Amino acid sequence: MEKRWLVCMILLPFFLACSHQERMDDENAVYYWRTEWRLDSLERDFIEQYQIHKVYCRYFDVVTDDGATELKPNATIVFVDTVPQDLEIIPTVYITEACLHQSLTGLATKIVERVVKMNETNDVHNVKEIQIDCDYTLRSRQGYYEFLAEIREEARKHAMGLSTTIRLHQLSMPVPPVDYGVLMIYNTGDPQKYMERNPILDLRDVEPYLRYLGSYQLKLAAAYPVFSWQRVFYNMNLVHEVSADEILKVKAAVENERDELRHSILLYHLDHDNINRYDKKTFEAFYRH
Repeated sequence: MEKRWLVCMILLPFFLACSHQERMDDENAVYYWRTEWRLDSLERDFIEQYQIHKVYCRYFDVVTDDGATELKPNATIVFVDTVPQDLEIIPTVYITEACLHQSLTGLATKIVERVVKMNETNDVHNVKEIQIDCDYTLRSRQGYYEFLAEIREEARKHAMGLSTTIRLHQLSMPVPPVDYGVLMIYNTGDPQKYMERNPILDLRDVEPYLRYLGSYQLKLAAAYPVFSWQRVFYNMNLVHEVSADEILKVKAAVENERDELRHSILLYHLDHDNINRYDKKTFEAFYRH
């Protein structure tokens, strides 16, 4: 009996450490981060060509009211076109970190009800989950996790799951109470600083966080940038784009640490200009499982 107990005690940490390795299914997805749902022919062709079945669509933001304590929705998307029936839409709601320092009482219910109403109004069917996006910190983490637990219960009432975004610096924290996370592998630098490194993505900025990937106890998908940034710094116009080589170097590095991240891949975000930024072979390499 004592030997059996000893074997169980030895194996238990092993199984706990491997529990996150229940990987995501192989799938290609994109974020949609505009205030109007309108797809042109190039964007529709892109969805079809790369077999994209999931679109993480930003529905609205939640912000504070000009420094006051009241929280309100902002920049709500308008559906100009109908959503193709073969696309699975994941309504995504961005919450500013400042909101987490206010009372969140009732917010979970309001968000879920608003998402459900928007789905009904705009004929968005077969919605299986909601995603919450927030750059929470060590100070706001506990309140955010309590909020996620509430919204998860509300979502379940409508047969929906819950996911959240995970930024690289959040990998060192305990995992949130969600079904899975999307690891945002972009915006790795500080855009307010003048630097030689690309603030959108640079492997050197990603490397310090790689050591957390293997032990992070949550299923993860991976999101990579295909957008550009323009900023003015000391009267200089700076335009940042990420080379395909840099994205693929980062992709290889994170997948080497955690094989699961090669299976569910998102690009941020679906847009005509972003599609034209890279060629077909490059997108095929981005989406390679």
